[in-house]
Amino acid sequence: MIRHLLACVREYKRPAILSPVFIAAEVVFECFIPMITANLINEIEAGCSMAVITKYGLILTVMALLSLTCGVLAGSYSATASAGFAKNLRHDLFTKVQDFSFSNIDRFSTASLVTRLTTDVTHVQMSFMMIIRIAVRAPLMLVFAFVMAYISGGKLAFVFAGIIPFLAAGFLLIIRRVMPMFRAVFRKYDDLNASVQENIKGIRVVKSYVREGYEQQRFGAASDRLRRDFTDAEKILAFNMPLMQVAIYVCNLCIAFFGARLIIQTGGVALDLGNMVSLLTYSIQILMSLMMLSMIFVMLTMSVQSARRIAEVLDEESDLKNPENPVMEVPDGSIDFDGVSFKYSAKAKSRALRDIDLHIPSGATVGIIGGTGVGKTSLTQLICRLYDATEGTVRVGGIDVKDYDMTVLRNQVAMVLQKNVLFSGSVAENLRWGKADATQEELERVCKLAQADEFIQTLPGGYDAHIEQGGTNVSGGQRQRLCIARALLKDPKILILDDSTSAVDTRTDALLRAGLRQTLPHTTKLIIAQRISSVQDADMIVVLEGGRIDACGTHDELMASCAIYREVAQSQQMAGEQNG
Repeated sequence: MIRHLLACVREYKRPAILSPVFIAAEVVFECFIPMITANLINEIEAGCSMAVITKYGLILTVMALLSLTCGVLAGSYSATASAGFAKNLRHDLFTKVQDFSFSNIDRFSTASLVTRLTTDVTHVQMSFMMIIRIAVRAPLMLVFAFVMAYISGGKLAFVFAGIIPFLAAGFLLIIRRVMPMFRAVFRKYDDLNASVQENIKGIRVVKSYVREGYEQQRFGAASDRLRRDFTDAEKILAFNMPLMQVAIYVCNLCIAFFGARLIIQTGGVALDLGNMVSLLTYSIQILMSLMMLSMIFVMLTMSVQSARRIAEVLDEESDLKNPENPVMEVPDGSIDFDGVSFKYSAKAKSRALRDIDLHIPSGATVGIIGGTGVGKTSLTQLICRLYDATEGTVRVGGIDVKDYDMTVLRNQVAMVLQKNVLFSGSVAENLRWGKADATQEELERVCKLAQADEFIQTLPGGYDAHIEQGGTNVSGGQRQRLCIARALLKDPKILILDDSTSAVDTRTDALLRAGLRQTLPHTTKLIIAQRISSVQDADMIVVLEGGRIDACGTHDELMASCAIYREVAQSQQMAGEQNG
C-alpha cells in the first residue's frame, strides 16, 4: 500500500522534501523565541537600558519574520506536493481501471470505483499534506520545546513527561474504537454512490412511473445511515479536544505551582521569572504539538481505510493480458469456436455458454437468434476478448485470440453494443472515436451507409451539432445509427451488431443491411437480432438456446428443421399481419 502511494509522488519529490525542511527551520525559530523573551524579561527586571530592550526587540522581530517566511514556504510546497500527488494518484487509478477487463470491473462495481477515485483520493491527499507538514512539525516541536524547557527550567520540564503517557493511552483507546466505524462508513459511501448513479441513469423511468418520492425516500435512508455512522465516529473523536485541554491545564497548573514555589524558596537562583514565563510558553508549544499529533491520528484513521481501498485497485491484475510475443496483424475475418464454454466468474455456478462449435468464414453475414439470456452477447464478446473463454478456443483469422495484441485485435473487431453510448461533443467528434483522423468525406460516407446522414443534415449545425452526454438529445434509433456509423469508420474485418437496429423501423433496417452487404463484402458481419426480418437474408443463422447452439443454417433450412426458429418466425409474421 505504502509503495503504491509513494510511487505517485514522482515529479513532486522536490516540494515534498522542501516542505518538511522549511517546517524544521520554522520550528527552530519558534523554539528560540521564548528563550530570548525570557532573557528580555530578566534584563528588564534587572533594570536594563532602552538600548538593550531595542536590541532584543529587533532580534525577536527577525526571528518572527524568519519563522513566518519558513511557514509560508512550507505551506506553499506542501500544497503543491499534495495536489500533485493526488493528481498522479487519480491518473494511476484511472489508467488501471482502463486496463481492467469486464470481470475486474464487476468485482469492484462502478459505484465503488467512483468513490475510490474521488472521496478516497481526497482523504489520502489530505493525509499526505498533514504528513509532510504537521506530522513533521509536531514531533520536532515536541522534542525541541522539551529540550528548551529543560534548558530553561531544569527538572521542572519533566512535568511534561508525566502527561504524555496519559494522552497516548487516551488516543489509542479512541483510535481502536473509531477504526471499525470508518470501515463501515466507506462501504456505505459506495452504496450511496450506487443509489445516485442508478437514479440518474434511470431518471426517465423514475419520472414516467412517478417514483420520485420513493427514490427520495430511498436516498434519504441511505444518506441517514451514513450520517448516523459518521456521527457515532465523530462523537468518539470529539474526546480528543477535552483530553488535550485537561492536559494543558494540568501542565500549566503544575508549572505555575512548582515554579512559583521554587522561585520563592531559592530567591530566583534555581528558577527566575523569565524562565518561568518561557516554561509556560513551552508547555503550550508541547501540548499544541500533541494536539496536532492527535489530529494526524484522526485523519490517518480515516485515510488508512481509503488508502487500502485505493491499493486494492492498484494491486488488481487484469484478467486479460497480452502475450509476450503478440501477433500484430489479423489475416482475415474468419471466426472459429472450438469446444467453447464460458462463465462470468470462477464462483459462478452456471455457464453462460457451453460446448460451442462454430465456423464462420471470412466475409460471411451471420444472424444470431435466441431468447433473452441465452448467451448471444456473451458469444460475441469472446471474439474481441472482452472476456476470455473458460474452456475451449476462439480463433480469428485462424489464430487464437489470446495470441493477438489486444489493441490490434479490437481495432479489427467493431462492436456496436446493445446499450448505445454517445459522449458529450459534436456529431463529428463522436464519429471520430472510430477513426481519429477521418475526413469529412469519410464521415459522410459511413453515415449514408448507416442511414444516419439524412437526419444529421436536419440537425442545427449538421455534423457540428452538439450531442449531450449519453446522446439524450437524439432518439434511440438515431443513437443506434450513429453508433453503427462510428463502428463502420474503423473499416473492421469483423462487424458485430448486438441488437443494434431494434429502435429503427423495418425499412431503415432493410436499407442498412443492403448497404452493408454491398459495401463491406469482405467484412464478416454478425447480427444479433430479435426480429427474424433482420437476419433472414444472412448466409447463416445460429439459434441459441440455454447457452448451446440449438440449430444452424439458412432461413429456409431452419424453417424446415428448427421448431424454435419456426415458432418465432410464425409469431412475428402473425403479429405483423395483425398490426397491418
